[in-house]
Amino acid sequence: MARQADWYFDYVSPYAYLQLESFDRLPADIEVRMKPVLFAGLLGAWDNMGPAEIPAKRRQTYRYSHWLAHKRGVPFKAPPRHPFNPLAVLRLSIALDSNIDAIRAIFRHIWGTGHDGQDPESLLPLAKSLGVDDLEARISDPLVKDQLRRNTEDAVARGVFGIPTFAIDDELFWGDDVTDMMLDYLENPALFKEGDLARLTELPIAAQRKESRL
Repeated sequence: MARQADWYFDYVSPYAYLQLESFDRLPADIEVRMKPVLFAGLLGAWDNMGPAEIPAKRRQTYRYSHWLAHKRGVPFKAPPRHPFNPLAVLRLSIALDSNIDAIRAIFRHIWGTGHDGQDPESLLPLAKSLGVDDLEARISDPLVKDQLRRNTEDAVARGVFGIPTFAIDDELFWGDDVTDMMLDYLENPALFKEGDLARLTELPIAAQRKESRL
């Protein structure tokens, strides 16, 4: 019987692209349900800042994702502007039933070959290649908009705070760099119930900073 995993993602993240390109590492019996979400919605729900909102982190994110892609032999070219508004491509994914091949094509369009992630001149040919002739009509469908909203609300309800995130059982695995730990968990579902990994789950808080936003 296939095991299930939900993959929460937004095209705005280069790490989501890199993780998707490594899906061939997943066990054969894992069924992945693709969940497009609005990263900005997650940030708002948790009162958090995205990497691109912190100048030094923004620069390192771009450099590291570019370096890592080439280290792995994955085609990579950052889009001409970032962050971009991902609503159109997120809704396009949902209009295409969150099909993994369509999602992969969209990611490669933006992060593999460096096309703009929101400009209609970039997205219209992409949509057409995916069998969508009237992009605006498809992404304006209220059912499509509602599904994206529900996906994002569901992610927040499950505790998802960043993208990409795998949700498996009651566990969350955030980030491309956590892929190896997730694979270990899939091999040994008792991983977090043993030794220090079990203790860390309930580690007490000794000090808390006051809430603030720069």
